[in-house]
Amino acid sequence: MNRATLDLWVGIFVAIGLGSLLFLALKVGNLSLSSSGEMYQLQAKFDNIGGLKVRGAVKSAGVVVGRVSQIQLDPEAFVAVVTMHINSTYKFPKDTFATINTSGLLGEQYIGFEVGGDTQMLKDGDVVKKTQSAVVLEKLISQFMFSKAGEDAGGGKK
Repeated sequence: MNRATLDLWVGIFVAIGLGSLLFLALKVGNLSLSSSGEMYQLQAKFDNIGGLKVRGAVKSAGVVVGRVSQIQLDPEAFVAVVTMHINSTYKFPKDTFATINTSGLLGEQYIGFEVGGDTQMLKDGDVVKKTQSAVVLEKLISQFMFSKAGEDAGGGKK
């Protein structure tokens, strides 16, 4: 095997290796070079989105059906407006309930769709009317602590 052929094979091997690393980096980062199929856009308004981030998952029955594409503050109503891109394979009824959930106790936050029974489906650009904001763990703990402090101070049960 002469030097030129050996250099060619080494170059091909290095190119395949770099391509594999790029592919793995995109998969780990939940990114892609192209969109995976047709998408449609939905919006939902929440009082509190907690730690929800752009590119966060949108799930229904545990299956990822889309991603959060944008998060903005409505300057008039002072609520968070979350824009989501949903895979067009999945259609949801108009009375779908959007909740912000957490994976595990302290995991990442995602939007969960609880499907209703309406016969009309959400279309591109529609707003999900029924929403439930994120549960903030710190607020729950402080409410529990203050209620216990109130019981002790007021001569409540021991």
